[in-house]
Amino acid sequence: MNTKARFTSLALALMLSSGATLAADLKIGVAMSQFDDTYLTYMREDMGKKAKDMGGVDLQFVDGRNDVNKQLDQVQELIGKKVDALIVNPVDTAATARITKAATAAGIPLVYVNRRPDDPKLPEGVASVTSDDKEAGRMQMEYLAKKMDSKGSVVILLGELANNSTRDRTEGVKEVLKKYPDIKITQEQTGAWQRQKGMDLTNDWLTQGRDFNAVIANNDEMAIGAAMALKSAGKKKGDVLVAGVDGTPDGLAAVKNGDLTVSVFQDAKGQGEGAIDAAVKLAKKGTLPQQAIVIPFKLITPENVNTFK
Repeated sequence: MNTKARFTSLALALMLSSGATLAADLKIGVAMSQFDDTYLTYMREDMGKKAKDMGGVDLQFVDGRNDVNKQLDQVQELIGKKVDALIVNPVDTAATARITKAATAAGIPLVYVNRRPDDPKLPEGVASVTSDDKEAGRMQMEYLAKKMDSKGSVVILLGELANNSTRDRTEGVKEVLKKYPDIKITQEQTGAWQRQKGMDLTNDWLTQGRDFNAVIANNDEMAIGAAMALKSAGKKKGDVLVAGVDGTPDGLAAVKNGDLTVSVFQDAKGQGEGAIDAAVKLAKKGTLPQQAIVIPFKLITPENVNTFK
């Protein structure tokens, strides 16, 4: 055997014996509620980058298409593939008990991301990486109340009703309004997180002749839709205040150009990376400093919007 062939054979043998370069050390199944969601798309991309940078981590994404039963089936399939850990962005936060039970019965670590399960207490080996959604609602409303001189009327665009983030963000708004009795909620309907539905609902309210001083949306996509409807109706920027949540690139651009009055930054990168860090640690039999990891929100205003990316 010549020298070149001998070294090639040796290198191949070392690769096969170590397995390090041929297969990832850890396989993590990631069950997303839906791929067709702007914020979750950014989070999914950040998770992919994080896994690539870490090395030795293989992410297997599945799309629940906003179907509770489909997501449960997908989780069962991932368990059947013997993944080392699961990350789940739940379709319905009230229906996570079956997912938790399936994962713990299989002895597979589970991390919920972005949406906190309704279960008040999670078992050992199960964690969550989320943000305090009530705080987002409080931040929106406190900012708007000052801009409104503590009086007027508001309408609320709700997210998916099956998500506790919808409930909690709206509760945060209402908590603040207890301090401002002269600000009234005149309408609240679900836009299901979607820009088109946010636009359609706002357009309907305007067509019906409803008068309101602010639109409070549970996310940026619906807020942008509302701003589009207001513009189509001939409203000038600032005539009706518009607030969102997420701080997506489109949301940041809308704050910069004045279409949105304010937004609240939900850290997609922080949530996604935090979920991977937690899943890897649990898969390696490590312990987390806390079971519920909370990524803080930050207020986005025209004055500080350029500090966000």
